[in-house]
Amino acid sequence: MTGFRIDEADLAHCRGLLAGGSKSFHAASLLLPRRIAAPATALYAFCRVADDEIDLSNGKQEALARLNVRLDAAYAGTPQDDPVDRAFAAVVAHFGIPRTLPEALLEGLAWDAAGLRYADMAALEAYATRVAGTVGAMMTLLMGVRDPRAIARACDLGLGMQLTNIARDVGEDAREGRLYLPLDWLAEEGIAPEDFLAAPAFTPAIARLVARLLAAADAHYARAAAGIALLPRDCRAGIGAARVIYAEIGRELERNGLDSICRRAVVPGWRKAVLLARAAGALVGRAQGAGEPPCEAASYLVDAVADAPYPPGLIPRGWGNRLVWALEVMDRIDRERGAERPMNRTYQTVSGD
Repeated sequence: MTGFRIDEADLAHCRGLLAGGSKSFHAASLLLPRRIAAPATALYAFCRVADDEIDLSNGKQEALARLNVRLDAAYAGTPQDDPVDRAFAAVVAHFGIPRTLPEALLEGLAWDAAGLRYADMAALEAYATRVAGTVGAMMTLLMGVRDPRAIARACDLGLGMQLTNIARDVGEDAREGRLYLPLDWLAEEGIAPEDFLAAPAFTPAIARLVARLLAAADAHYARAAAGIALLPRDCRAGIGAARVIYAEIGRELERNGLDSICRRAVVPGWRKAVLLARAAGALVGRAQGAGEPPCEAASYLVDAVADAPYPPGLIPRGWGNRLVWALEVMDRIDRERGAERPMNRTYQTVSGD
């Protein structure tokens, strides 16, 4: 990670956004090494600003256009004069984050701006992949890991977190006119979407839908667990903490009788402390199951990372990845040297005469 720098004032600004935005993410980030925590803070700050830009703006399409301009500038190496943009530009350049990932995030925010609803779980997972799986993939790149298996499992972690958020916020979203529950699930329970939005109420049917969402989230958390062993040792506790703290939101929902209409599930600070301590001391086993195919919705993100070249100056982790990287470097050097050689060579033709 030699040569990577973020201006301290810009980083301090990003830290302020992180601490005030997601307490669960902030708590887990305390277990990440500084070499990861700093760029992760910058990455999260951009995601937070993008989300707020859409969510708090009256002209949502205009806000999206402004975000795309900011993304253009960041990838061109000429970020706008904003501490978040400067820090984000430094991160994507140094860690070689394919533009497909933040573009997918903005696409998910565009779906929010359009008020899209999701026909089934596959469609909901496509949305969750964009707004959360992308963040998991980008975080993995910050750790110097580009193994497709690790990227796939990171997307699973993001998916699990987003589905947990949706389960927790059913009532809050409905009161704001938003609906993320799969429409086919609602139909199975005999719930008309417009009637529910007009008067959100907790019922046994809603409890069953929340339980189904949590089950889907838990399936992704289980898949994500296998990928933690593929991460650098000093990053495993922090990512493991994020996983267990978010999963605990689901358990809190269950303690509340699956009622996410009348009350909001919050994991108490003391329980977070216990979970953090367990994550810090946990021994991660082998990556059994890490090679399962990615969720269908996330496969194009995994492919985007696999197709992207290793960024200059960033040595990948894992002997196999380092070998491929070294061969690519040598091949590039050979091509550059070949381009510098004079072209007026004399060739001798050998004949049998």
